[in-house]
Amino acid sequence: QCSFLQFCAPRCAMMLRRLLLVAGLAGLDIARAEEEAPAEGKVVDGFSEADRATMAEASEKHEFQAEVNRLMDIIINSLYTEKQVFLRELVSNAADALEKARFHSVQDESYLGDTKDLEVKIEHDPEAKTISITDTGVGMSKADLINNLGTVAKSGTTNFLEAMAEGADTNLIGQFGVGFYSAFLVADKVTVTSKCNDDPVQHVWESSADASFTVVPDPRGNTLGRGSRVTLHLKEDAHDYLSEDKLKEASKKYSQFIQFPIYVKVKKEVDVEAEEDDDDKEDEEEKDDVETKDEEEKEEKEEKKPTKKTVHEWEQVNTQKAIWLRAKEDVTEEEYNEFYKSISKDYLDPLAYTHFNAEGEIEFKSILYLPKKAPFDMMDNYWSKKSEVKLFVRRVLVAEKFDELLPRYLNFVRGVVDSDDLPLNVSREQLQQNKIMKVISKKLVRKVLELMKKLAKEEESGEDDDEEKDEEEEKKEEESKEEKKDKAGEEGLWTKFWKEFNKNLKMGCYEDDSNRSKLSKLL
Repeated sequence: QCSFLQFCAPRCAMMLRRLLLVAGLAGLDIARAEEEAPAEGKVVDGFSEADRATMAEASEKHEFQAEVNRLMDIIINSLYTEKQVFLRELVSNAADALEKARFHSVQDESYLGDTKDLEVKIEHDPEAKTISITDTGVGMSKADLINNLGTVAKSGTTNFLEAMAEGADTNLIGQFGVGFYSAFLVADKVTVTSKCNDDPVQHVWESSADASFTVVPDPRGNTLGRGSRVTLHLKEDAHDYLSEDKLKEASKKYSQFIQFPIYVKVKKEVDVEAEEDDDDKEDEEEKDDVETKDEEEKEEKEEKKPTKKTVHEWEQVNTQKAIWLRAKEDVTEEEYNEFYKSISKDYLDPLAYTHFNAEGEIEFKSILYLPKKAPFDMMDNYWSKKSEVKLFVRRVLVAEKFDELLPRYLNFVRGVVDSDDLPLNVSREQLQQNKIMKVISKKLVRKVLELMKKLAKEEESGEDDDEEKDEEEEKKEEESKEEKKDKAGEEGLWTKFWKEFNKNLKMGCYEDDSNRSKLSKLL
C-alpha cells in the first residue's frame, strides 16, 4: 500500500496543477472578453446604452408639484417639537439682520443713518392678542419680501454669505430658510413690516399660512426708519405667550447670549405724587368756608399720599455675556462664577472649571464646571438622567440636554459647548451625524478627566508643601502647631470632590472601557 501511494501521489499532484493552470487560463480569457466587449453591449436593469439614448431623446420633463397648504403644514407642525422655538427662530432672524447691518456699516459709515442702535425689541398686546418682534437690521425691500418670505426654504442669510467676499467675519445663524415659518406654530396670521435703505417705501407683507400672501406699501409711511417688525396674531391655544414672564423666559432661554441687546416691554407700577391744581383749591375754599382746620389738614395729608401709576419700560433680557468666546486671560474668576450660576441655577460657586477651544475635525469652544455639591437625586435617576451641558450654535441654544454629549457617570458636569459648523437638521434640535457627537463627547470626557487629575495632583503637592517649614514658623513653634492643626482640618478640593462624586467615578470604571485606566488612578 505504501509503495502504491508513493507512486500515485506525484501523479495526482501533477494532474491537479494542470487543472488549475487550465482554469486560470480560462478565467483570463473570460476577463479579456469582457474588457474587449463593446460598451453598447452592457445591460443595466434590462436597458442597453442604445435604449437609454433613445429614451433621453424622447423624454418629457415635468416639475414636481406640491400642494402649498400641505407643504406649509408639514414645515410648521413636523419640524419642531416645542412651540416656543418660534421666538428663538424669529430672534435669530433679527440677529442676522442686525449682523448684516453691522457689516454694511463697517464698509459705509453713513449706512446706519439716524437709526444707530442695533437692537431687538419684543412686545405683546393683550387686547389685540399679538406679539411683535422689531429689529433695526438691514430690513427688506418689496422684492426681498416676495423672494425671501414668499419662497419656502429660501434663506436670505445663505444668499448673503454666498455674495460676500471670502474671509469676512460674520456671526450669522440662518441656514435653511424655514425658521420664519415657525411663527405659524402659534399664529394664524403673520404681518411683516419692513424698510431697507435701498427702497424709499416701507412695505407690509401678510399671510395666513395658506397658498397666498399679500405685499402692499405701508399707508402710514416710514415708521421704522430701517429694519423689520414681525407681528404674530396668536391662536387661541397660544394666548399664554401674552405674558411678560413667559416672553422673558423663552427669549432668555434661547437667545441669552445673542451679541445684540434684546429688550422685552414690561409693565411696572411707580409711585407718583398727586398733582395739585390751584383752580380746584380756590373753588373748594369758596364752597367749604365752614370747614374746620382739622378737616383741611386731613385732606392735605390724603392729597400728599403717593399714588400708583402704571408705566411701560424696555427691560434687557440678555445681560449675561458669552464668556466662552473670550480668551481665558480676559475672563475674571468672578465672571466664571456668575456664568456658572446663570446656567446651572446653583447658589454655590463651582468647585473647579476648565475653559478650552477644540480644533481638528470639528471646532468648538467650551467651559465645563465641577459643582461643589452633588444633586440630592443624582443616583436615583442615574440611568435616565441626561447630560447637563448645553449645546449652542453661534450663541443660540440648540438643546439644554443631550443624551450622547457626556457619558452617564459624568451627568453632574455643567457647562456649555458652542460651535459654528455643527451639522444640524432643519429644526436645529438635533445633530445629523452621530460621528460628530462621538468626537465632541470624546474631547469633553478627556478634558473633564484632566481637570480631575489636576485637582488630585494639586492636593498631593499641597500636602508636601505643608511639611516644609518657613523661617517664621521656626521662630514661632507654638503658632506653627496651631496652623498645622487648622490646615489638617481643612479639606482640599479633591477631597471635597471625592466625597460628593466618588460613586460616579466607580460607575465610570465599570461603564467606560476606553477611560478605565485613567479613572482607576483617581480612585
